[in-house]
Amino acid sequence: MSGFESVLAGLDTELGWVRDFYTHLHRHPEVSLEEQQTSALVAEKLASFGCEVTHLGGTGVVGVLTNGEGPTVLARADMDALPVTEATGLPYSSEVDGVMHACGHDVHVSTLLGAAKLMADGREAWSGTYIALFQPAEEIGAGSQAMVDDGLVTKVPRPDVALSQHVMPIAAGTLATTAGPVLSAGDSLKITVYGKGAHGSMPHMAVDPVVLASSIVLRLQTVVSRETKPGDFAVVTVGALNAGTKSNIIPDRATLLLNIRTYSNQVRKDVLAAIERIVRGECVTAGSPQEPEFEYYDQFPLTSNDAAVTEKVTDAFTRHFEAGAVLQATPQTASEDFSRIPDAFGVPYTFWLLGGHDPEKYRAAVERGTVSQDIPGNHSPFFAPVLDPTLSLGVQAQVVAAMSYLAKDA
Repeated sequence: MSGFESVLAGLDTELGWVRDFYTHLHRHPEVSLEEQQTSALVAEKLASFGCEVTHLGGTGVVGVLTNGEGPTVLARADMDALPVTEATGLPYSSEVDGVMHACGHDVHVSTLLGAAKLMADGREAWSGTYIALFQPAEEIGAGSQAMVDDGLVTKVPRPDVALSQHVMPIAAGTLATTAGPVLSAGDSLKITVYGKGAHGSMPHMAVDPVVLASSIVLRLQTVVSRETKPGDFAVVTVGALNAGTKSNIIPDRATLLLNIRTYSNQVRKDVLAAIERIVRGECVTAGSPQEPEFEYYDQFPLTSNDAAVTEKVTDAFTRHFEAGAVLQATPQTASEDFSRIPDAFGVPYTFWLLGGHDPEKYRAAVERGTVSQDIPGNHSPFFAPVLDPTLSLGVQAQVVAAMSYLAKDA
C-alpha cells in the first residue's frame, strides 16, 4: 500500500463526522472577523488530533503536526460567511438571519479538518511537518494580512510550499488546476469629486459634479477598450454614482464606487494609474475647485500558481483520481487573499478548484448551454454544494496534495 493509500485508508470512517461538522457550520455561519464559534470548534478539533494549536489574527487558527525530518507543507482554508439570506431550502439551512455560507468556506474548513485528522492518524506514511491554517475574513480581504501582522512568519514553521482549494460551481467529483493566474487581483475604489453647489435654476453659478462624474464614467470605458493591450485581461466597473438630494439643488460633490480586476500586476498598476489620470483630467476640464480624493479598499492580491508546484500536485491528482476527474482550470475573475500567506513566507503555492455542483444537473446544463443561468454561483443565496462526493473529494485532494511532498515513498 502506497503512502497516499495508507493515509486515506480511514477516509470512509472519518467522513461521517466531516459531514456533521459541515452541516453544523452551514447552520451557524459567522461573517468576517466574527468567526468566534467556528474558530473555537476548529481549535478543539485540531487539539484532539494532537496538533500544536496557535491563535493568530483574532479568530485565525493554526494546527501544526510535526513528524520528523522532511519538508514542511502549509494547507489553508478560509472560514467566514457572507451577509446573504439563504434561499436553498436545505434541511441544514442557515439559522442566522441574513447570513449564510454562500461561498463554500464551510466546505473548505470541513475538508481541511478531515485531511488533518487523516494526516495525524497516518504518520507512519509521511515525514516532515504539516500545517493546517484556518483563516478568517477572506471575504473582505483582511484575514490573511491580519494573521501575517500578528506574527505568522515567526510563530509558525516556515513552509516549503503552500496549498489551498476553493469549491466552485463545476461538477462535483472533479478538480481543476492551472499554472499561472487562477484568480484575479481585485481593487475597490471610492472616488470623490468636487463641484460648486447652486440652485438648480442657476447652473451658470455652479460647477456641476453630476455632469463631471458622468463624464468620468464615460471616459473610464476607454481604459480597457483603448489603453489595455488586446489579450490582456482587465475589468473596470462603476458600481455606484451618488450625488445630490433634491431635483432643484446642484450638489457640491459626487462619489463613484469602482471595482477593478486584473490578471497581471503590471496591468493592475497601469489600469489604476489610468483611472486616476482620467479623473484628475476631467476635474481640471470641469473647473473643479478641489482635487479629487481616492480611497482604495477591499484590495485582493493576484493569485498566480507556481508552475512547478502546480505540475507536481496535478500529477499526484491525476495518478490518484479516476480518469476525467482532473480538469484544466479556466482563470476566474473572482479574487482571494490566500496568496498573502505564502508571499509573506516567500514560498511557492498552488490553488485549485473543487467541484461542488450536482454532476447530472451540471452536465445537463452544459449540454443545454445554460450553465450561467441554471447553476448558482458563489455568493448566490442558492449556492449549495452537494455533500457527496464534494466533501470526500475535498478531503482527498488536501491529503494527496500534501502527500506529494511529505510521503516517504514520494
